[in-house]
Amino acid sequence: MTKITEVPSPFCGIGTDDLTIQADGIAIKVVANGCAVNTPAFEQAITDTSPRVDGKEVTLKQATNRAAKLLKTANQPVIGGCATDVNGMRALMALADRNGAVVDNINFTGAKRNFLAMQDTGWINTTLAEIKNRCDLFIVFGCDLEAFSPRFYERYLWNKEAMFLDDTSAREIIYIGKAPSGNASTSPNKTKAQVLECADADLPEVTSVLKALIKGNPVFTEQVAGIAVADLQEIADKLKAADYGVVTWAAGALNFSQAELTVQTICELVKDVNASGVRCSGFPLGGKEGDQTANQVCGWQTGYPARMRFSSGIPEYDPFLYDINAMFANGEVDAFVWVQAFNTSAVPPHGGNIPTVVIGRSGMVFEEEPEVYIPVGTPGIDHTGHAYRLDNVVAIRLKKLRDSGLPTTAEVLTAIEQALVI
Repeated sequence: MTKITEVPSPFCGIGTDDLTIQADGIAIKVVANGCAVNTPAFEQAITDTSPRVDGKEVTLKQATNRAAKLLKTANQPVIGGCATDVNGMRALMALADRNGAVVDNINFTGAKRNFLAMQDTGWINTTLAEIKNRCDLFIVFGCDLEAFSPRFYERYLWNKEAMFLDDTSAREIIYIGKAPSGNASTSPNKTKAQVLECADADLPEVTSVLKALIKGNPVFTEQVAGIAVADLQEIADKLKAADYGVVTWAAGALNFSQAELTVQTICELVKDVNASGVRCSGFPLGGKEGDQTANQVCGWQTGYPARMRFSSGIPEYDPFLYDINAMFANGEVDAFVWVQAFNTSAVPPHGGNIPTVVIGRSGMVFEEEPEVYIPVGTPGIDHTGHAYRLDNVVAIRLKKLRDSGLPTTAEVLTAIEQALVI
């Protein structure tokens, strides 16, 4: 039995690096600093150790050869999920380039809303370190931050020491849209967050009114979506009076038509606060299941985030055309590779008779057995690796906690690529 301290997590997105893990053979237990996201993810048991082809156990070489055969005969292969570490994503991109596949990240539907806003008008964003050391006003738009990351407040807002703040407990927290699901947003001095609730569908209107108030434009109504305009004016005044205001949102939680326009409005109101002479930044939430890692590697190698096609010999980016959900609905896919090294519940998002290869974390349960299933090690548990946290500025160095004997995602994808040229 081994106790390992200062363990970083690839699961929560915020770069938590203070977990204490107890490893007993291949069994893992979080004994300190766990949370509702990290603890079950680390403690997931290994149930599959051998690859399967057509439901029967085979060698790794037999499985990778079968996967290569399926891809060789495909006219439009797709690689989805992209939930892995840096090396795994680099191997995935090499396979896609070799095979002319479409690449789509598991969380890109939400991330697309951020990318469209950034590509259209740009944004002013900050980092976790800046929040920890400078933020005095924190506004959460349209998401339950505590459910997204249970330790966010503990790690980055209620920290005991900050470089540019004397008393971090004096930070002010405001929720617009969803109310917090717990008490993590309550400050150490027992001050609760201010909450202005509204339905998700009303966020575009509420955000637009707040932007107008920040600009000093007249608003000819007393309330919007049940929220008093006077309350929104108070928030606008607080943003313009803060030393370092931060506005955060989770694009994946804004699940309504043309949500990217609301993201753009949030980004523009941040710019308007800065134009008034006050420092303010945005902070998009994400980074779970390797989505930031996938987009970073895609960006290095192609200049684009995910949703690319390689069949023409060059990477072609289209966030709408290469949405694998739409491609499945249109009958465009004839071979599918699903890469998911973190979450056993995230099984391939389709049915039907499409030949499927799953390269996934041990323990996946399928309604329909794929042609090929290759269980792989989880980065940060079964092997070392690197993963990007949600602010994209730090690549977390992941530790190996046990000897499971499972191959890495990179090893499996590289073996498939090599089998394609034999």
